[in-house]
Amino acid sequence: MTEKTILLVCGGGASSGFMAQNIRKAAKKRNIELNVIARSESEVEDFLNEMHVLLIGPHLKYMEEDLQAKIKPYNIPGAVIPQTIYGLLDGNKGLDLILELLGEK
Repeated sequence: MTEKTILLVCGGGASSGFMAQNIRKAAKKRNIELNVIARSESEVEDFLNEMHVLLIGPHLKYMEEDLQAKIKPYNIPGAVIPQTIYGLLDGNKGLDLILELLGEK
C-alpha cells in the first residue's frame, strides 16, 4: 500500500493530536505508510485533494452529515471515531478503522 494521508478533525483540541500520533506509531509498528494529520474541522476543504480518509472526532458527530457531504464528491471515505477508541487514544484500533475504510481489511 502506498502512503495514504488521513485527516483527523476535531474542534482544535490537543486530543486529536495525541490520537493521530498514536495511529502513526501503530502504523509504523505494522510497516504501514500513513500520514495522519490532525486539524480543525474548518480545514477539511484544504485537504480534499490530498486526503484518502477523513476521521471525525466523536464530539463532532453532530457535524458528520455536513462533513460527509464535503468529501462525497471526492470519493473519500469518512467516519466518526467511536468514543471507545478515541477516549482511550487507541492507535491500533484507530488504524484498524482506517484500514477498514480503505478496504484493506
